[in-house]
Amino acid sequence: MSFIILLEHQAEKELRSLPRQVLQRIDKLFIGLSKEPLPRGALKLKGKSIEFWRIRIGQYRVLYVVDERKKTIKVYHIKHRKEAYR
Repeated sequence: MSFIILLEHQAEKELRSLPRQVLQRIDKLFIGLSKEPLPRGALKLKGKSIEFWRIRIGQYRVLYVVDERKKTIKVYHIKHRKEAYR
């Protein structure tokens, strides 16, 4: 069963400001995440109260949470690697 990708308001804003090439790669990532929410290369972030996951897209990082019960993936941030963990 496929997962539904939900974007938080902040992630939508960050998505709009990305270069076209990165947008195409993130689009492919979202298609893949809807089928497999924890693909190879996804890392669980430590020290957070919620179970955040991170996946790399070149110089950018997508930070998200997977809800197995609701079959949703909530994307919180899409940021350059220098800013992603602040």
